[in-house]
Amino acid sequence: MELSAAPKKHTWRRDWKMNKWLYFLAIPIFLYFLIFHYLPMFGLVISFQDFKPQRGVLGSEWVGFKNFADFFGGPNFWTILRNTLVISGLGMAVSFPLTIIYALMLNEIRCTWFKKTVQTIHYMPYFISMVVVCGLIIEFCSTNGMITNLLVNVFGIRRENLLQNPDYFWAINLISDIWKGLGYGAIFFVSAITSVGQELYEAAAIDGAGRLRRAWHITLPGITPAIVTMLVLNCGMILQVGSDKILLLYNASIYETADVISTHVQRMGIEKMQYGYASAVGLFNSVVGTILLLTSNCISRKLTDTGVI
Repeated sequence: MELSAAPKKHTWRRDWKMNKWLYFLAIPIFLYFLIFHYLPMFGLVISFQDFKPQRGVLGSEWVGFKNFADFFGGPNFWTILRNTLVISGLGMAVSFPLTIIYALMLNEIRCTWFKKTVQTIHYMPYFISMVVVCGLIIEFCSTNGMITNLLVNVFGIRRENLLQNPDYFWAINLISDIWKGLGYGAIFFVSAITSVGQELYEAAAIDGAGRLRRAWHITLPGITPAIVTMLVLNCGMILQVGSDKILLLYNASIYETADVISTHVQRMGIEKMQYGYASAVGLFNSVVGTILLLTSNCISRKLTDTGVI
């Protein structure tokens, strides 16, 4: 009986000969990450400097952790942190569950053309420019705007520009986020629902389970990995509140509830040219986000055996 030939030893030269065109195709991707993601990391050094553009990174004065101390000890630190956590927390506590519920409701629609029509209508707001959306919000929430008139006539609130009152900003931001992102955010869960075996629904229907029980005992457990994945990612981005929308909406009169870490960085770095301070705040934001991502992923793996890493 002849023994089979031993497998050829894998070498870099042999691998290059077999896959060199794949390596050539990967060069633009490698350069992209190198130029735009890794080389800029050298700029993090300005977080520990009193950075002056005319002196450059190597010539600016080294101040150690002074920028971090100025941020943590500043008069607005707790207000900014509170606003960031509240706005992110409202999104996770309200928008995230609503997205799942919306996907479950879409799954229960049996008329195909009606289901596709509803999906298309709810996807459309996501593709509207944020500038246009904020323009509509400003117009509707003005002193004589449509939303203001509605609230005045129905609930009897005082007539005023709603975006001038800090008490209303969190609600306005949350409702507009739900309106804009609900349909698009449900795409991931709708796709996950399609992977649940139809035979499970058929067996449950034969056993007498109604739609609500099927959704609770079959659909939700079937999309649990998808839910956990998105939840872990959201936990890692809890401090990454988008600044574009808030910058377009807020003003000095609502800094109390509208100012978040990202807008604070923009204001201090671009408007006041405190580049070292802004870089320190951004570095703090990134480090905390990474810690939260890894922690939530570890907890998820222990509790559900599902994670993103």
